Amino acid sequence: MTLHQNNPTDRPLVDGDRLDALPKAAWQNYLLAVAVVLVALAVRLLILPRDAGYGFLTFYPAVALSTYRFGVRPGLLSVALSAVVAEYFFMPPLPTLGLTSTAITPLAIFCGIGVAFCIFRNRLESLQAENLRAYTFRLKSIVDTNSNPLLIVNEKGSITMANRQAESMLGFAPDELTGRQVDTIVPKRLHAHHPILEALQPSAADARHGTRVAESKVRRQDGHEIDVEVSATSIASDQGRWAVFTLCDISVRNSAETELRISATAFESSDGIIVTDAEGIVQRINLAFTKISGYTPEDLLGKTPTMFKSKRHDEAFYRSIQASISNTGGWQGEAWGRRKNGEEYPQWLNISAVKNKDGKITHYVASHSDITERKQVEAEIKDLAFFDQLTGLPNRTLFSDRLRQAILASGRNDLFGALLFIDLDDFKALNDTLGHDVGDKLLRQVAKRLLGFVREVDTVARLGGDEFVVILANLSANEHEAANLAKAVAKKILESLQLPYQLGDFTYANTASIGATLYLEKQNSSDDLMKQADLAMYKSKAAGRNTVRFFDPAMEAAVMRRAALEKDLRQGLRDNNFMVYYQAQVIGENHLAGAEVLLRWQHPQRGLVLPIEFIQIAEETRLILQMGQWVLETACRQLAIWATQKEMADLTLAVNVSAYQFRQADFVQQVLKALDSTGADPQRLKLELTESLLVDDVSTVIEKMITLKSKGVSFSLDDFGTGYSSLSYLKRMPLDQLKIDQSFVRDVLVDQNDAAIAKTIVALANSLGQSVIAEGVETEEQRQFLADNGCHEYQGYLFSPAIPCNEFELLARDRFNRKQLAPA
Repeated sequence: MTLHQNNPTDRPLVDGDRLDALPKAAWQNYLLAVAVVLVALAVRLLILPRDAGYGFLTFYPAVALSTYRFGVRPGLLSVALSAVVAEYFFMPPLPTLGLTSTAITPLAIFCGIGVAFCIFRNRLESLQAENLRAYTFRLKSIVDTNSNPLLIVNEKGSITMANRQAESMLGFAPDELTGRQVDTIVPKRLHAHHPILEALQPSAADARHGTRVAESKVRRQDGHEIDVEVSATSIASDQGRWAVFTLCDISVRNSAETELRISATAFESSDGIIVTDAEGIVQRINLAFTKISGYTPEDLLGKTPTMFKSKRHDEAFYRSIQASISNTGGWQGEAWGRRKNGEEYPQWLNISAVKNKDGKITHYVASHSDITERKQVEAEIKDLAFFDQLTGLPNRTLFSDRLRQAILASGRNDLFGALLFIDLDDFKALNDTLGHDVGDKLLRQVAKRLLGFVREVDTVARLGGDEFVVILANLSANEHEAANLAKAVAKKILESLQLPYQLGDFTYANTASIGATLYLEKQNSSDDLMKQADLAMYKSKAAGRNTVRFFDPAMEAAVMRRAALEKDLRQGLRDNNFMVYYQAQVIGENHLAGAEVLLRWQHPQRGLVLPIEFIQIAEETRLILQMGQWVLETACRQLAIWATQKEMADLTLAVNVSAYQFRQADFVQQVLKALDSTGADPQRLKLELTESLLVDDVSTVIEKMITLKSKGVSFSLDDFGTGYSSLSYLKRMPLDQLKIDQSFVRDVLVDQNDAAIAKTIVALANSLGQSVIAEGVETEEQRQFLADNGCHEYQGYLFSPAIPCNEFELLARDRFNRKQLAPA
């Protein structure tokens, strides 16, 4: 809805407008004065002869009419125009002034009469303006006495009058509203349907003197909107239409009504609500309270709430609630309630005191909700969070908390406690052979047996898998006596766990290994205890299982050494502290055929470290994968270099391959990539495998060997006779060589069994069409024995220890040169 914009002629009522007239524009008054003079001229020309004397007197009525009707200034214009017209048409000109002597007196009279009319008109207008201002002042005073905000608006939407109440409500200074467009106080979003703007529309003309009342919003000068009730009254006249608006601020009323609606809605919410007076007499309850408790209004109105108190709470509990209400004005928390049928249920209760303006309590309002389902969910969550779902025992989280509490209690009581770490023997085999369902049955029965050997102060928990722990609290103030008590309990547990288990349709016997450690608050933390018990358990496993071992500080020292060694290994790999040595492999008495590549670790503090000290840890930590790949690539690069030197070109290099390395899915690709990237001849590379490869997935091992062998790589079975050799595997595997372990070679001259084994290996290799090499050959007698029994390839200190590459190259060149100088 768009109203007319402010116009200079839209003067406010206080400046002279009347309710029954509209002002004309100034140019219209001047135009009308000119028109009147021209009419007078036409009358003179058409009615009187041109030479009639004093013909200019015809213009007196025009001057008088213009001055009186259109104002002083248009009247002066009429005087001047009449004089000019009369002189031009009817008077003979003078030589200088353009007037005859006979015209001076009439002209003076004419001008005097015009001036008199102007003075009269000006005085009349002043009197009218003064009367209008007095009228307007009285009207403004009357409007200001109205207690309600009031606005008077003309049909163009301009505010012609506003009382003090309207200015105050809308945030305007005195007289600041007057002259503004009324849509200034209407929010823009409401322009289309606002009662103030609708009352100014032509469509509202039919209700000229009717009063319409509607609710809406108005906008203050600061932009804030307030709720108002608008009463609109139309005043119509022939000259135009006016509207009188009375505004009533209903923000407080609307807010109160909203609060009442909210309160009514809240009272009928899903929470049960009960209202009592100051004496505790029930005044009202809502429907939700009836649904929750079963009590109807008829059951409770006029009575006290004691009938649904729970017997789970004593009087002290209810006195504490009353004390909180008296001190703070309210109380909230969990409590138990009692339904009409006698059933007790958990509830969340919130009680508030209602006070009057003097601070005196008039009512109490209590809201409560049934939290039975929430408590059930909390219990389920607690079970999931703190208890093992299979056995019902505390899980690792709850166990950790119980252990910390037990350690603290031991300090307060100055009594030793014990921690038992229990691991079932061969549990994995049971799961793998009979299935996890059977394994779960065993775990449940184990948990039940363990609970039979502990007191209420003790804790049995399942950490996961087949690992259980027992906390034995408050054993003794004497450490030795506490250890004996813990050992006695552990032995009873072992005896119980050895008894047969009925797992469905069959009977199963099982054992366990137990690690034990004592604790006292001043000596141990929970993490330390777990490490100690775990180490002791592994010591029990190593001792043959089905036994108990107590923690020994030497165990921890060994673990610390291992951890330090692992840390150094990782740092050594990052710092490239590893190197390769070469030990000669000889055919016959002195022919150098190649070398075995052996890894060495140049430790920054310990010096040169042999593989026997770190290979096992490297395999357990899988660092052997990185080491093995580096050794393989180094050997291939060396073969490529030797291929360009005639003294070294025919040599082969044997590289040890870990079972972990060989089992990698891309092992074949790794080997071929190392050969391709270095340009090494595959026929000069020999991979030495251990018998541990033959334990799992032999078919995959053989497949990889066949692939590499097709590329020219040869294979040797290292440490033959010390592992899990199988003749059927030997027949299927594409081996080129068997290697007699040095443990058989060392005593081959003095031990008949070693000698027999060596002979058997040689015979077996020959029968399979494979060569055989003996390692650890240190004397000529050993070499001769082996040669006499068909073994003609050797490796050992008799020929050369493991030496760096440059020294091995000197050795190879020396052997080559002596061979060249030897007589044919």
